[in-house]
Amino acid sequence: MNGGRVRAQSCSDTIYQITVFELLAEAKAERRTTKRSKHKHELMNCQFLEIHAPSGLDLAQNTEYALEAALWGIEGLPYLGEIYPLGGSADRLGLVDPDTGDCLPAAMLPYCGRTLLEGLIRDLQAREFLYFKIYGKQCITPVAIMTSSAKNNHEHIASLCERLGWFGRGQSSFQLFEQPLVPTVSAEEGQWLVSKPFSLVCKPGGHGVIWKLAHDKGVFKWFFDQGRRGATVRQVSNVVAATDLTLLALAGIGLHQGKKLGFASCKRNLGATEGINVLIEKKTLDGIWAYGLSCIEYTEFEKFGIADGPLSPNSLQAEFPANTNILYVDLPSAELVGSSNYGNSLPGMVLNTKKQISFVDYYGKPQSVAGGRLECTMQNIADSFFNTYSSRCYKGVEDMLDTFIVFNKRRRVTSSAKKKRRHADKCLHQTPDGSLLDILRNACDLLSQCNIKLPEIEGNDKYVDSGPPFLILLHPALGPLWEITRQKFYGGSISKGSELQVEVAEFLWRNIQLDGSLVIEADSVMGSTRIDENGEHILQYGHRCGRCRLENVKVLNKGIDWNCGDSVYWKHAVQRFEACKIILHGNAEFEATDVTIQGNHIFEVPDGYKLKVTSESSGMQVKLYPIGKNMMDSGSWYWNYKINGTHIQLELAEL
Repeated sequence: MNGGRVRAQSCSDTIYQITVFELLAEAKAERRTTKRSKHKHELMNCQFLEIHAPSGLDLAQNTEYALEAALWGIEGLPYLGEIYPLGGSADRLGLVDPDTGDCLPAAMLPYCGRTLLEGLIRDLQAREFLYFKIYGKQCITPVAIMTSSAKNNHEHIASLCERLGWFGRGQSSFQLFEQPLVPTVSAEEGQWLVSKPFSLVCKPGGHGVIWKLAHDKGVFKWFFDQGRRGATVRQVSNVVAATDLTLLALAGIGLHQGKKLGFASCKRNLGATEGINVLIEKKTLDGIWAYGLSCIEYTEFEKFGIADGPLSPNSLQAEFPANTNILYVDLPSAELVGSSNYGNSLPGMVLNTKKQISFVDYYGKPQSVAGGRLECTMQNIADSFFNTYSSRCYKGVEDMLDTFIVFNKRRRVTSSAKKKRRHADKCLHQTPDGSLLDILRNACDLLSQCNIKLPEIEGNDKYVDSGPPFLILLHPALGPLWEITRQKFYGGSISKGSELQVEVAEFLWRNIQLDGSLVIEADSVMGSTRIDENGEHILQYGHRCGRCRLENVKVLNKGIDWNCGDSVYWKHAVQRFEACKIILHGNAEFEATDVTIQGNHIFEVPDGYKLKVTSESSGMQVKLYPIGKNMMDSGSWYWNYKINGTHIQLELAEL
């Protein structure tokens, strides 16, 4: 032991330490060398390597093909799994349990009224509900979650799943497997940091271990036993990844074209600490040309002659799109890598020593030193999927590769709630506040296409001073494709300072003027639960769900108290003066037609009933009717989904 550090003893520890020393020496050598050419980088295992900006489908531009790809994704849902790497420590978020004071993982962040993990499952269930509406079949996607012991991550996630009844999916549809922690090292000497004698300061070692761990823990076999061939991968902190076409088109292309790996990408933000997607072209020592899409972490930019720091319009980084860690992966191909005994089973090994490591040493004193730990990167499994050719064929090669990339507008691909905003800080990038604004901008983009007038969303600095211009939170099952959502909304206006929350999938909005708060909640958004043969509660899609129809209605009330200092908008923790609140139990229905609903109202509708609100000479007429026995399961009306070419058309069916 030396100065609060301990040296490696075992064989595996020695390998870890040698790798640390090698990467530290490599980084120091690179800082001493002259700047490399713009695109080339000499490597020991190849004659030369060039990186190019990748090309692929732009979902925002090629809309017809994008819709077709999304339909492939919907059709292929029974062959897909879902993978969530949730093992990170999320130190920048600074999340603490208000009752116990314990540090919490990112998955537990209370965001827009629910934890981030619940948000991932809601997005997935919205896609499954869409599959049911089109094909009339129940589809439950298996979900593999990589946890870790950092901040009791595994226990918190398992406890949340149990408390919420495994989200109505059954425990058997989940597989939790734990990521190991690795020692942290000092930036200068590369020696291990300890908090007390023989007690290492450890952190998760990067999400790249997920492939080897999935093989070792039987996760791939578990997917295969359920007939799954591919999977989508997303980070828990990215709250917009499932917006509109992105995930469905990505998975659809991967499945339909038999690709091994796909990336969802977008334009990089100026000054963002994020990696880039690249097309790599290299010639090996034996004269073979290899091509593939891959990633370069921002900590590795120096290796490729890319200047670190803020972007400028003419910088090399500006040519390349952002790496968002949204992936499609072919499961047999991923298992082949994860089962390998070679180094590629832990892809993209990097040593990032640019962060401060905070810990309490064995004298009880707080310490903060420059350091890091060996990390492997999940997305660099792509480096195992290069295609090889006997001669150079850079032009047009991307269509022939086993890897691919799709693009969309940035706020429809990535906006993360991964670090805490400092008080009065006008920079909202990667904060919960900034991601909420992107959700609201997406809602504005969507509803403005429905001939609904909305206030302008100004710059982020305006938010810091006065909060958002409105709050609009829509359940993803209203789509999730915007083409579907647009057929449920049409006409009207939402005034500045208003709040709209719609927690129901069977919904109709026609010419509504909202000035205040309108909150619609349903116990059964997409269906109701049944008990299966194993005694588990399973959500049955389309069975006895709540419904709401609003036509030619004005909703006027005082709404949110925007001057309340205790409001946290990204949590949807707000104080209201007044609101119109509609609460639907079971298969309850609410209808309002040609009426003004003014002031504070709570309309609570019991299971098996329909509440109608209309106008009369004295104001409102409110009547409660029992739903006919023959309509208990289907409701008195529902949306009928039909595929027409590359489009999904909705028809209103009334019984």
